[in-house]
Parts: sequence; structure tokens; C-alpha cells
Amino acid sequence: MRTAIDTNVISALWSKETIASQMSPLLAKLQTEGGLVISAPVFAELVAHPKSTMKFVDTFLSTTNITVDFSTDEDVWRAAASAFSDYVQRRGKSGNGSQKRLLVDFVIGAHAALRADRLLTLDKSRYQPSFPRLKILP
Repeated sequence: MRTAIDTNVISALWSKETIASQMSPLLAKLQTEGGLVISAPVFAELVAHPKSTMKFVDTFLSTTNITVDFSTDEDVWRAAASAFSDYVQRRGKSGNGSQKRLLVDFVIGAHAALRADRLLTLDKSRYQPSFPRLKILP
């Protein structure tokens, strides 16, 4: 079972947040169950992490055996667009017209739904409404 990883999981590890102590053993377990992958948008967000560099990210990913899927094909973009459109409509109907979520969240979710078997994230509520069939690991 291939597991996609959300940016917030790796960011928590790097920032040494309390949850990080639980993440390291879980990532090791998930690695043995089919491997770990991040999407291109997650890679870009990691490079933008405070005190991060592209070389640091590349080294981290290499040493942790996390692969990067840089090919975001049409089906991922279409799934992201559809989910984002549905989100915008839901927000409009709720009377809260301003958008709070970024398109990148939907690309990450669509990538996980179409290119992995599950998504590891610290924010299940961000992905669950838009990708109800995606298995999300809290």
C-alpha cells in the first residue's frame, strides 16, 4: 500500500512538534507496507519551509526513501479542479463566500486519491469532505 504524505507531516518532523515523536515510527512502518511518496506540490512547499533548501529536501527524501512524483497528469488536475469547484460552491452556499483553502490542497488530495492508496496528514478534515473515498491516516 503506497502512502502519500502531506506537507504538514514532514513539517512537523522538521519543527520537532510534539506529534513528531509519533510520526517517525509510523513512517517507518508505512515505508515497509508499500512505500512513501509526495506529490510535486508537497515538494515545493517543503523547499519553502523555513530554513530549508532544495539540497536539504533532496537529502532528506533520499535518506528516508520517500519518492517524489513530479508528473502530475491530466487526471490529477481534473480531479483537483472538480473537488476545488465543489468546495467553492459549498462555501458560497454556506454564506461564507471567501475562499479559505488553496488549490494546492486539492492537487495534493487528488494526487493521493489517484496515485497512492492512502494519505497521511495531520489535517484529516481538510481532505475528507472533498475526497470521501480516500483513505486518510490521522
